[in-house]
Amino acid sequence: MHILKTYILILLCFCSLFISAQEKLAYSGDPDSSFFTARELAFAGNRVAARDTLTTILSAYPEYTDVRVLLAKTHTWDKEYDSARKHFNTIISKEKEIKEVWVAAINNELYSENYATALGLANKALKYIPNDEDLAKQKQYAIDGIIGVTEEGKESEIDTTTTMLKNQFGLTNSFEIFDVVYDPMFYSSIEYKRETLSGPIIPRINYSNRFGTHGLQYELDFYPKLSKKIYGYLNYGFSNAPTFPKHRAGVEVYANYPKNMELSLGVRYLDFKSIKATIATASVGLYTGNYFFSARPYVTAISNNKNLGFSGTVLARKYLRDKDNYLGVIAGVGYASELKQLRNAQDALLAETVLYVESQQVLFEYQFTGKKNPNIYKTNLGVTRQELIFEPGKFFWSVSAGITYQVKF
Repeated sequence: MHILKTYILILLCFCSLFISAQEKLAYSGDPDSSFFTARELAFAGNRVAARDTLTTILSAYPEYTDVRVLLAKTHTWDKEYDSARKHFNTIISKEKEIKEVWVAAINNELYSENYATALGLANKALKYIPNDEDLAKQKQYAIDGIIGVTEEGKESEIDTTTTMLKNQFGLTNSFEIFDVVYDPMFYSSIEYKRETLSGPIIPRINYSNRFGTHGLQYELDFYPKLSKKIYGYLNYGFSNAPTFPKHRAGVEVYANYPKNMELSLGVRYLDFKSIKATIATASVGLYTGNYFFSARPYVTAISNNKNLGFSGTVLARKYLRDKDNYLGVIAGVGYASELKQLRNAQDALLAETVLYVESQQVLFEYQFTGKKNPNIYKTNLGVTRQELIFEPGKFFWSVSAGITYQVKF
């Protein structure tokens, strides 16, 4: 028995020495020559074989940057973006001033449509390699991806293999409850979005149940592309329901400026049975890192009132992965003419008109996409404090909530 144990011990030692010798033999080649061989394999399309060789080199020479860069790129080419990201992060954590690495790492995020991450990498890269035109272009691509502005020809520059989904179907349901006087109100809408060469077109049907009155409104939005940096907004809506204006229209022009800024100027028109309202509006938006901030004032003129109404909103969003994934908050002061519906002192139904009442609103929103599909989910929760139209100086509170589901195809 003692002899048997001795033989087993000798056998185990021999196997250990044999494995160690095999490992040393595997690492005994010329890493530069092996790298050139792997590069030829990768460029010839044999990326699996190339990765085996590159991984073997790294097991002996983990600091061989060119080898790790090529390995990461092969993962990017095969759309294995997470694997590529790990290797790029390993390099960037140690090597800060190699342009090729930054460019490849940013491209990996652009190809995977992680625009917010791409923007963060581009900002870091420009700190170590300032005023570089290629990195500046990649930064702009990331910004455009976040805000959804696709410049003509850019898609082929970023990723010629990406197929853009041209259609989108959306369904929204929401409600609002009050602490005094009013019964709950319900809202729904159904829309279809079509991406065209001229810009997105969105027909929509809105439904509301307010004060026991059902109403439908038919709308059409169009966002024409006027140039690489300028786009527009056109809107028209029609309804015969007392809870909507008979006609509504909107026009606005948006322009993207340097320093990640977006400005707009526009007008809204609401035509009710008894009055007509014209609303001048504008916006100032700023993108910084993964954040977007915007401010929008409204100045309202009503046909039978010489006074002007003033209101405004501010918006803040943090983009989590790309333009379709974000957390946001919207705060407003002044009456939200297009959202609210109240009664006057005689209990007569008012359409979506502009009222000179004190009001404050805050709305929280969260939008995200599915893990295995591009469909979009959005939830929101809002709180409003507003003056009663029939009893000035007295306020009511309301809570609203809603959910939107959008299918891309």
